[in-house]
Amino acid sequence: MRIVSLLPSATEIVCELGLADQLVGVSHECDYPDSIRGIPIVTRSKLPSDLSSFQIDQIVRQDFQAQASLFSLRLDLLSELAPDLIVTQSLCEVCAVADFEIERALEELVYKPKILNLSPRNLREMFDSIQAVGLATGTPQRATEAIDQLQRRVQRVVDSCQGIEPMRPDAVILEWLDPLFSAGHWNPELIDLAGGRECIGHSGSKSESISWERLVDANPDVLLIACCGYTIPRTLQDLPSLQGRPGFQELRAVRNHRVFIADGNAYFNRPGPRLVDTLEMIAHCLHPKHNPLPSAVESGLLRMDPIGQS
Repeated sequence: MRIVSLLPSATEIVCELGLADQLVGVSHECDYPDSIRGIPIVTRSKLPSDLSSFQIDQIVRQDFQAQASLFSLRLDLLSELAPDLIVTQSLCEVCAVADFEIERALEELVYKPKILNLSPRNLREMFDSIQAVGLATGTPQRATEAIDQLQRRVQRVVDSCQGIEPMRPDAVILEWLDPLFSAGHWNPELIDLAGGRECIGHSGSKSESISWERLVDANPDVLLIACCGYTIPRTLQDLPSLQGRPGFQELRAVRNHRVFIADGNAYFNRPGPRLVDTLEMIAHCLHPKHNPLPSAVESGLLRMDPIGQS
């Protein structure tokens, strides 16, 4: 089978099922695992690479209002690759090629590949996505085995957090810093599974633009910063905009040295197998004595030092 993946999480699912050799095309954002290097890239971003976070947010809002896409398909290359299956999503207009771009591509292509749309909003639906890819690629048993292994890891985290503290620590995950966004979808659920309480975001709901005052009022015990599409070094560039806000140093998480910067691009924002890695990260941030940080994800999490500098 010839597979084209238009989003990073789908690429990771395909590879999790041992089908990397069947990937003939990926998106420009697909960067994991290493085995996909050299695979033709079938999408382009319309965003300039040197924009600030605020400028990106403004363009995203404008394009959303105009029903324009942030990404484009390389139709000539897609036609040349002739995939049997194209895996995409419709959950987030900012994360992948828009539906209408794919529909237009199908109209122009001589052949009609199968389209698999993955739009998980929570952890269970992420597992359903793995099963859906397994069914579409003729590997349902591999999918079942992969899901079983991931679910066992989830259960280990849940078990480790049972009865640790009489009160669950309050936590907030910020998905963007300028302007502020709290993380939605699966992230509040992961906090709950890890023995915490997300005090702004709601499981299954979209990420939400919030005021600084709302974060101050929430005053979480733990603050995780996992900017969408950003690595840790890129997020650190925006950190002064957060540290300079009035009352930042008085936040409970800051005073108790429990502010963490995470690689949102690799973990928190990708609804694929590494959401379980994300859960293990969160469990470590909330209950470090009971949940050591796995060595495989150490580079994906950074703790702010006591004076609020990274």
